[in-house]
Amino acid sequence: MKTEKPGKKTKRAKTKAPAATPRGQPAATPRGQPPPPRGQDVFEGLGVSPGIAIGPAHLRDGGDVQVIERRIAKREAEGELKRFRDAIAQSLRQVAKLKNKAKTFHGTAAEELGYLLDAHAHMLKSRSLVGGIEKNIQERLCNAEAAVMDEIGGIARNFAEMDDAYLRLRGQEVREVGLRIVRNLTKASFSSFDRLDPGSIVIAEEVTPADTALMDPRIVGGFACAIGGAEGHTAIMARSLGLPAVLGVGALIGGVRNGDIVIIDGSNGVVVINPTAACRSGYERRRKVLARETQALSRLRNVEPVTRDGIRVTLQANLELPREIGQAVAAGAEGIGLLRTEFLFMNRDDLPGEDEQTAALSEIIEAMPGRPVTVRTLDIGGEKLTSSLGAHFTETSNPALGLRAIRLSLKEPKLLETQLAAMLRAGAKGNLRILLPMISAVAEVKEVRKILAKVAARLKRRGVRIADPLPPLGVMIEIPGAALTADALAQAADFFAIGSNDLTMYTLAIDRGEESVAHLYNPLHPSVLRLMQFAIEAALRARIPVSICGEIAGDVRFTALNLGLGVRELSMGANALPRIKSRILNLDMQAATQRAQMIMDQHDTGRIAALLDDFNDVS
Repeated sequence: MKTEKPGKKTKRAKTKAPAATPRGQPAATPRGQPPPPRGQDVFEGLGVSPGIAIGPAHLRDGGDVQVIERRIAKREAEGELKRFRDAIAQSLRQVAKLKNKAKTFHGTAAEELGYLLDAHAHMLKSRSLVGGIEKNIQERLCNAEAAVMDEIGGIARNFAEMDDAYLRLRGQEVREVGLRIVRNLTKASFSSFDRLDPGSIVIAEEVTPADTALMDPRIVGGFACAIGGAEGHTAIMARSLGLPAVLGVGALIGGVRNGDIVIIDGSNGVVVINPTAACRSGYERRRKVLARETQALSRLRNVEPVTRDGIRVTLQANLELPREIGQAVAAGAEGIGLLRTEFLFMNRDDLPGEDEQTAALSEIIEAMPGRPVTVRTLDIGGEKLTSSLGAHFTETSNPALGLRAIRLSLKEPKLLETQLAAMLRAGAKGNLRILLPMISAVAEVKEVRKILAKVAARLKRRGVRIADPLPPLGVMIEIPGAALTADALAQAADFFAIGSNDLTMYTLAIDRGEESVAHLYNPLHPSVLRLMQFAIEAALRARIPVSICGEIAGDVRFTALNLGLGVRELSMGANALPRIKSRILNLDMQAATQRAQMIMDQHDTGRIAALLDDFNDVS
C-alpha cells in the first residue's frame, strides 16, 4: 500500500523551535508558564478525501496494543482458551453495536461500514482463523494475546506480499480484527470522539475504518494520519462521510500538539499546523468556494454531458463492489464502464458457483435498467486462488508479469466457463458487455469467443434464458503489446477499454507502489500517449467503441486531452462524475482536438504538461 504522495516529500517551514530540541518535542519552558508559540509548519501527504477543515488538533494514541509473549503450563491452556473465546464473543458484540450505529448513517457511508463490519464478523466466526489461534495456544503453550498476534501477523504478511492492491487491503482488515481481539483480552479501552470540541482535527499514527465510523461530522472536522492509502476502507469511509482527510504524512506525529490550530486540505494532500493569519484566511475563502462548487455540481446530475460545440460524451462509472451502485446512480452515471468481478472471489476458501455469480451480476444490471454494464472477467493471479482452485501454482518473482487475468482464465477454462455462463444468464436481464483483461494477442480473443459460444449452446440446451444476441466482447488495452496490435485486435473485438493505469506502468516499467521510482510514473510520457493514440485510432477506423477507464478518465486535467484524442466514452469513480461533466460542458471539442494534435507532436514530458495545463487554464 502506498503511504506517501508520489513525487512529494514532507516539508516543514518556518519552524521556530530551538535547534537543540528533539524533533517533535516542544522546547523546555519554566514551570507554570505556557510553551512559546510556534511558527507555521506545512506537511504533505496523500489527499484521500477532498475538502478543507480548520480546527484544534486532537492527538489520538496509536492503535497498536503492546503484547508480551509468555509461556504457560499445559494445565493453563484451557483457561487461555476460555479467555480467548470470551474476547471473541465481546468482539462480536462490539461489531454488532457498530453495525446498529451504521444504520443511522446516510447513503454510501452506511453501505461501506455495513459491508466492512459484515466482513469483520465473518472473520471473528471463521473456523480457519479462530481454529488457528486456538491451535497456537495449545501447541505453543503461549498466552492468548501472543497467539492472536502470531496468527494475525502471518495472515497479514501473506496478504501484504500479494501484487493485487485489493487483496493487500484485506490484510489490513485482518490486522484490525486481531487488534480488536487483543484489546478485549488486555482490557484496553476504546476511545471515542464524542467529547471533542466541534470542528476538531484528529491527528493519529493510524485511523481504522471502525475509528472513522465513530466520527460524527458535526464534531470531527477532518483527520490526518502518518500511514494509510487512498484505496483503503478508511479513505472510503472518510469520503462517504464527507470528512476531509490526508494520509501518509510520515513526519506529522511529533510535529503537532493538542490544541494547535490545524488545516486539513484533503483535495491537495496538505496539512498546515499553526497557520499564519494570511494562510488561514486564504483557506477560509477556499472552503467557501468549494461549498458553492459542490452545490452547483450536484445540480448537473440530469444534465447531458455535451461540449460547447455540440459533441455528446458518455460518462460511466467504475465499480469495485456492488454496494457502490447507489453512488453511481446518484451521480448520474449512464452505465457501468468497468465492473471488476474480483469481489466475488475475495475472503473465501472456495470458488463462487454459477448461480451465485449470476445473482450478484443480475442485481447490478437490474439497478441500471437499460444502461450498459461492462463486466470484466477475473483479473487476479493464480497464486491468489491456489487453495480454492485446488491446483498447484509455482511462485513467481513478479506476479504482475505472471499467470494472471486472461492467462489464468484460459489455463483454467472451467473458471472462465462459469464466469461466462453467469454473465450470459445475467445479460438476459439487461444490457451487459464482457471485457477481457490483459489481452496481448488476437488468438486469446478468438479462444474466448469459442468458449463463449460453447457455453451459450450448453445453456440453451438446458433451456436457460440467456442474452440474445450474445453480449459484445471487448478488450482491455493495458499492455504495450495490445496497443501495438490494436489494428488486428479491433477486427476481433467489439469494443476497446483503455486501462491507462497499467498501460503507463507496463510501458514505463514503473511500479507506482515502489517509492523510489513512483515519481517516474507519468501518463503524459510521450510513449504512453502514442500507444493510446494508436489504439484509439485503430478503434475509430474499425468503427468500434473505445473508452478510457483508468485514473486519467476521472481527472479533469486530462479531460480535454482524452476527448481531443478521439475518445467519447469515459468511465471513472462515481465521485469524479460531476466535476468531469462540468469540464465537458465548458469545453470546445474543436479546440481540444487541435491542442491534442499539438501535444502529440511533442517529445518532452515537460512541454506536454505545459501545453495541456495552459489549455486548461484558458478554456
